[in-house]
Amino acid sequence: MKKIKVIADLIRADHGIMLGLAVVIGFVISAKGFFFSEKIIYSFLTAFFLEAGTFALNDYFDYEVDKKNKRMDRPLVRGDIKPKTALLIYFIASPVGIFFSLLVNKICFLIALANLIIATFYDVKFKEVKVIGNFYIAFIMSIPFIFGALAYSEEISKIIIFFSVLAFLSGLGREIMKDIMDFYGDMERNTKSFPLYIGEKASRYLSSLLFISSSFVAFIPFFIEIEASYYLNPLFFLLLCFSSFLFIYSSYFLIKGEEISKSRKLTLFAIFFGLLAFLAGMLRFNMCSCPPI
Repeated sequence: MKKIKVIADLIRADHGIMLGLAVVIGFVISAKGFFFSEKIIYSFLTAFFLEAGTFALNDYFDYEVDKKNKRMDRPLVRGDIKPKTALLIYFIASPVGIFFSLLVNKICFLIALANLIIATFYDVKFKEVKVIGNFYIAFIMSIPFIFGALAYSEEISKIIIFFSVLAFLSGLGREIMKDIMDFYGDMERNTKSFPLYIGEKASRYLSSLLFISSSFVAFIPFFIEIEASYYLNPLFFLLLCFSSFLFIYSSYFLIKGEEISKSRKLTLFAIFFGLLAFLAGMLRFNMCSCPPI
């Protein structure tokens, strides 16, 4: 059981589940309702296994800098798992993810393959330029909605693009927070990150700005009819209130100069409630009527 928990920590299983949920949301929105399809399962597993592989590879290459930053939340730093095991997980999980994408459709396979190549190239070659990595990881957090939509149809709706932009903004905010946590190790390594370019205080304000702005922008579909299912939908509004409160609360801690790990955990819960809002908003009026594909 302990070994399973260690591997779950290494691959950030909670992140993988949320990325998989984002894929399901993209599928459900595109299908205009939920119905069982094997493609939902394959799409979820694609996101989960690719995330698992790339995070394992990320920790393998970040091992030395994580030790300098005393990142005891990392299994490799704690000594719970060996670096070569992390590398092995990458070589197992990544092909599995690509295999499941093949079972979805050709375009999803190409998206999955492109993401894996870029992620691997970044971990191996571009770790020293973290600003590029910030935008890349934010993109990775936004693409699951589009991936899920394309698993059902070749068309991408406005609401899918809208949610993808929100995911990008909140994802970028979280990555800047992570850079603040890694500040001293990155400085020693001369890694080009936001805190090294603009300073720690300005980075805290920038991260907070991204969280707060995305929190307010997220309510637009409730007040403006971008997609009928979300317009004046009380369930969507209620869950979004929880999400926004957590984002704003975490921003308060950031601006106060509190420990970053506390804010990071809050934003993870905020993203989870945001995903529930996106899913529940669609399901509120559209439970089950779609033909199989």
